[in-house]
This record gives sequence, structure tokens and C-alpha cells, in this order.
Amino acid sequence: MSAEPIPTTSPGPWCPDPMRQQRADYTLEDLLALPDDAPRVELVDGVVQVTPSPTLGHQDISLLLSLWLRSHAPAHLHVAQAVGVVLSHNTSRQPDVLLCHAGLPADRSRLRPSDVVLAVEIVSPGTRRVDRFAKPGEYAAAGIPFYWRVEQDPVHLYAYQLGDRIGPGGERQYELVDDGADLVVLVEPFDIKLPIAEIIP
Repeated sequence: MSAEPIPTTSPGPWCPDPMRQQRADYTLEDLLALPDDAPRVELVDGVVQVTPSPTLGHQDISLLLSLWLRSHAPAHLHVAQAVGVVLSHNTSRQPDVLLCHAGLPADRSRLRPSDVVLAVEIVSPGTRRVDRFAKPGEYAAAGIPFYWRVEQDPVHLYAYQLGDRIGPGGERQYELVDDGADLVVLVEPFDIKLPIAEIIP
């Protein structure tokens, strides 16, 4: 009796099923069941989107901003990076940096919009349209109170909060409350005087 031959190739890394992508029927349950070797993904209206690998500059800004927030935010707020936020049964995003309510279980890999106070996206060349238009609309519709967008080259921070303006779908929209390449001053979500130089690599 001869032994079965050893496979010479591996099945390869996980990737979304093209038919399910076409049907746009992926759900949050599918996201939670992804294998360990799956790439970083977001779920948007039932379609799995593989997020591109961030650059060193992007990650440096993310780290510096996280450290600044951690050293200045009050105790009732917790700083996190790239944790999923469930926006609906078939949409989940991963803000680059976020502030959530303190005291959430440490093993949570997905947050509810009500857990999140501030979502921050750092814009890369491949994410301009999504970070400038799609994500703020989704975060606002989900009721996340504050959204920051950080542009690179040069670094410039735009700070938004939910306002009274109503969008075409009846949802509240973000309003710009401050922006700057030198200093951003805000009174919410806490008293903030952020020198932009402190988040530039």
C-alpha cells in the first residue's frame, strides 16, 4: 500500500468568493468567521473590500496621533487603532484611530457605533474618495458624533462633528468645526489643543 502523495502547492491565501462578491451577500457573520490568514478587510454593502497595506508615513501619523490622544483624553475615553465598527448587518469599517467609551471588554474585535465617540481616517493616495466622501457619510448615518480626516503631504487635520444639517436620506451630516496644518482647537469630544507638528513623523 503506497502513501498518498504530498501536495506540492498550498491552497493559497484566503480571498473573497467572486460569486458572493457579485451577489453582495457577505454579512458580518462571514467577517467574524474569516480564517487567520485572511488579509485586513472591510465589509461594504455586502461586498468584502481588501484594504491596501498602509505606508510607513500613514502608520507613523496613526501612531503619533494615538499616543497624543492617549496622553490627553479624559479617563472615560479609550484610544484604539484599526478596530472594526459594525455599521449595519452587511457593513463594517475599521477607522485608523478611534476614541471609544472606556470599560469595553478587551476581547472585543467589533464595536457598535454607540461605543464610538470619534473615528479618524488618515488619507492615502488609494483611499482619497472613500475617506473624504464614503466613510464620513457612513459614520454620520450610524450616529458617530465626531469624525477627523487627516491629509498627508502636508499633514492637515479636518475635524467634523454631527450637525443639524439633514442629508437626502434623512440622516444628519457632519459639519466642519476646525481644521489646520499648525494647530487644531476643539471643545469636543474634550478640550483639545493639538499642535499638528506633534503628529508629523
